[in-house]
Amino acid sequence: MRRSTLEEVAALAGVSKMTASRALRGASDVAPETGERVRQAAKSLSYVGNRLALSLSSQRTNLVAVVVPSMSNTVFPEVLSGITTGLEGSGMQAVFGISDYDTDKERDIIRDMLSWQPSAIIVTGLDQPEETVRMLKLADIPVIQLMDLDGTPVDFNVGLSHGDAGRDMAVALLAAGRKKIAYVGSALEKDLRAVKRKSAFAKVLAAQGLAFAAEQLDDDFSSIALGKRLTTRLIAAKPDIDCIYYSNDDMAAGGLFACMEHGIAVPSQIVLAGFNGLDLTDSLPAPIATSKSPRRAMGEAAARLITDAMANGGVSGPKTIVFKPPIIGLGVA
Repeated sequence: MRRSTLEEVAALAGVSKMTASRALRGASDVAPETGERVRQAAKSLSYVGNRLALSLSSQRTNLVAVVVPSMSNTVFPEVLSGITTGLEGSGMQAVFGISDYDTDKERDIIRDMLSWQPSAIIVTGLDQPEETVRMLKLADIPVIQLMDLDGTPVDFNVGLSHGDAGRDMAVALLAAGRKKIAYVGSALEKDLRAVKRKSAFAKVLAAQGLAFAAEQLDDDFSSIALGKRLTTRLIAAKPDIDCIYYSNDDMAAGGLFACMEHGIAVPSQIVLAGFNGLDLTDSLPAPIATSKSPRRAMGEAAARLITDAMANGGVSGPKTIVFKPPIIGLGVA
């Protein structure tokens, strides 16, 4: 049994091969009823097109390249879900690569993806090395840098200021009366956005004549187990602290379990604070303060920039979309 051809789809739908091709790409100038007729014909023939061949005239595929650093918790899957939702009905398909917070691996993934001639590319953060930035600048497609505003974007920028997030959390914790604040973090040599939050937080402390009372750091990637382990070390070394700021919510959740194991009341004795606003924080037996990042909304906003660019030959609105994460869960007894 052989594969159906585009010519057969066009013949069954009663249109030209070119019209069938444009309809299957989701071109806006194809009448809706014609597009539906072509899609039904393709479905009835189990037609699978060659997207690269369909787009030879524009030298672009219908692919949107997306590079994220990790899939180890729900943060980046939610971003990807937002991107996928935002691209629905556009005729474009997201393809994903995972860099593991490794800039060399990220560079290689971006190079490979650009060789596929995508219509656009979404990358995480604003801290790529110069070689990667140069590739992105020369790509001649929309480049959306996502989830961070603290830096200079190549093209489009969607995200939040991690400096502001760290600063706002420090102000909130100080206002809640916490002065002996410790820090627990993971993989800071790779997670540069966590470094920005920590640095801004520390500057607020310094302005008040304070500093982190203690720190526990580890090179491993964040996890609940690591958060518990580092918090156990911290409270053994510095039992008089009244607050711990974590690099993210996974680590803070582990910190809560460590506190419970040692009979430390949260938040009355120690306030725990993280970042991301993961759903798991709603199910914990005690509240964790956190900056709730709008992950899905950021993904959808990035996708809208791409669909606008494809539909209008460019984007008429702002090239930077700013989100501000609210602080939630700061219940101090």
